[in-house]
Amino acid sequence: MIRKLTILPVLFGFSCVVAGLYGALHNQISYSVGPDYFHNLKFLQFRIPDALYGRGGAALVGWKASWWMGLVLGLPIGIVSMLMPTGAAQVRAFIWATLIVVITALALGSGSLLFPMPVENYDLFAIPGTVSDEAGFVAAAVMHSLSYLGGLIGGVLALILTAFWAWRAHRR
Repeated sequence: MIRKLTILPVLFGFSCVVAGLYGALHNQISYSVGPDYFHNLKFLQFRIPDALYGRGGAALVGWKASWWMGLVLGLPIGIVSMLMPTGAAQVRAFIWATLIVVITALALGSGSLLFPMPVENYDLFAIPGTVSDEAGFVAAAVMHSLSYLGGLIGGVLALILTAFWAWRAHRR
């Protein structure tokens, strides 16, 4: 049990790095879809210096906006992974659970691009008057929201699967 506890901080650090990198890479896609979303909202919201406006700033916004999801999702997954019979099994389960979260977030976030928001629903978004590409702004905003939702759904799925894997490992 002591060894499993000592592994947890490393796993939490791993999940924070994965979440931050996911956000940075995710924002490369969403910046391509809707640069106005960043220039008129996110760069200001995250106080990104003018010199970083562009893909570098989008990556920084992604890191700042998502690294903490590694803690939010890593904590419960890490605790449930401690049910595994060995430290090695705990690490494997945690990594698989993290992959499930990332894949689910990516699927929902990117999947939102397949079904663009109808123009008549744009009034649901607080689109600044300086935005020149409303469709891109909305697509990036929806992509971000659904990616967070995908992370939460993936987290629940990962928890359930990790608990199942632990139960199955103990039955052997």
